[in-house]
Amino acid sequence: MQHGKKCLDFYLRNLYPWADYMLGLLLSLILTFTGCATYHPMPLDKAAVDKALAPPALESIPIKAQELHHPLLRSVNFDLRDGLSPDEAAILAVIANPQLRVARDRKGLAQAQLLQAGILPNPQITYSLDVPMAGATQGTVKGYGLGLNYDIVALLTHAARVDAAAHRAVSVDLEVAWQEWQVAQGARLHVFRLAILNRQLAVAREEEKALQENVSTLKRALSQGYVTIISLSAAQATLQKVHTQILTIAQKQKEERLALNEALGLPPGQQVPLAASFGLSFGPLPTLKELTRGIEERRLDLLALKMGYQSQEERLRAAIIAQIPKINIGFSHASDTTHVITTGFAVAIDLPVFDRNQGNVAIARATRQQLFDEYTSRLFTARADIARLLTDMSSIQQQIKSVEESIATQKNLVQVYHRALLEGNADALTYYNARDQLISQTLDLLTLQRNLADQAVALEIAGATYLDKGEPKVVQK
Repeated sequence: MQHGKKCLDFYLRNLYPWADYMLGLLLSLILTFTGCATYHPMPLDKAAVDKALAPPALESIPIKAQELHHPLLRSVNFDLRDGLSPDEAAILAVIANPQLRVARDRKGLAQAQLLQAGILPNPQITYSLDVPMAGATQGTVKGYGLGLNYDIVALLTHAARVDAAAHRAVSVDLEVAWQEWQVAQGARLHVFRLAILNRQLAVAREEEKALQENVSTLKRALSQGYVTIISLSAAQATLQKVHTQILTIAQKQKEERLALNEALGLPPGQQVPLAASFGLSFGPLPTLKELTRGIEERRLDLLALKMGYQSQEERLRAAIIAQIPKINIGFSHASDTTHVITTGFAVAIDLPVFDRNQGNVAIARATRQQLFDEYTSRLFTARADIARLLTDMSSIQQQIKSVEESIATQKNLVQVYHRALLEGNADALTYYNARDQLISQTLDLLTLQRNLADQAVALEIAGATYLDKGEPKVVQK
């Protein structure tokens, strides 16, 4: 017990001061050569969420639109005073869509990974202290050891890791830009759909108003004995059918408005008026050869996959270099308890008996092959999509032409039946059936125009280019 107390006293008197000194020295060196990041809390509370979800002030959008530079989106003179055009909707969506904020966060993460890849591993400094405690301690001194070590293999793979991270950062930038292009085109499509629905609703309401006036006239004529109940019933049946169509179109209109607001990052209840007229004014469609030529250099997703593939090439190179056994070199300076001072050199090499980094090499090779196959598959799909969309658009254009000719014929037929009805040479049921057919064909024509707009925007997305010719003209009434 007495011996233990003496050892503890000796330890406290001799070892602690040295330990405190060395600890203080090491901390001073660390704080001298390194900088420390500071922590700042980021609360996930209602106020922070509401601020993040708040739509941008519309007066600030023109400034942000001028600052926006995108490899595919065309610039536009943003001015909402004349209503929202499809191209303005595309720009607004890129600026305000909340989903794109999440995508852009990936760019910050990729840059942070590039920063981390460029940082070299720290050297290691070691210090040891040997204090004679018991035995033949007469004439001895305190021994110490000082060493400096470094991992050499980390230097060999550094360039490959940095190149991999740099290519990955470019790949992420392109992936985000491709997502922005898709969101922007989606917003344009919602504007076209909403404009066509507005036009359908206007046509149906105009017909409903005319039919209501006609029903009122027929009621008065029936009370005076000029028409039969059959004529009134036919008019009322046609009116009811048009009213049902109005309710259906109005519901679709509300759904499309909500979808547009979601794409634009606006609250559901906010109403942004559409421009009075705009158009994907279509002429002859481009050929498959024209749209697929150079698509590998236009499609941002393909370019992103190329950069991802290059990144994986560098990762594979780093994994192969890392097959070299780990080598740690160091320098030491020491003094033993007999006051013999030594300076030495040490090398530590792993023996590659079990782990030769073969697992990481196999993973890197398999990933590279997967990226290669994904690139070729995506390119094949892009070409196939363009071919299919061109075929669909050509078919829809032919249908539109046919329906337009049928509408012209049906208008003449309705006028003939109307004159015959007034002259007593046709029955009311035939007239109202013809009129019902005319309104149905008119609405069908607008539906075909909506389908053509859907296919056109899809073709623009697939071809990574605008169709300056060949798009349907849409006029907001």
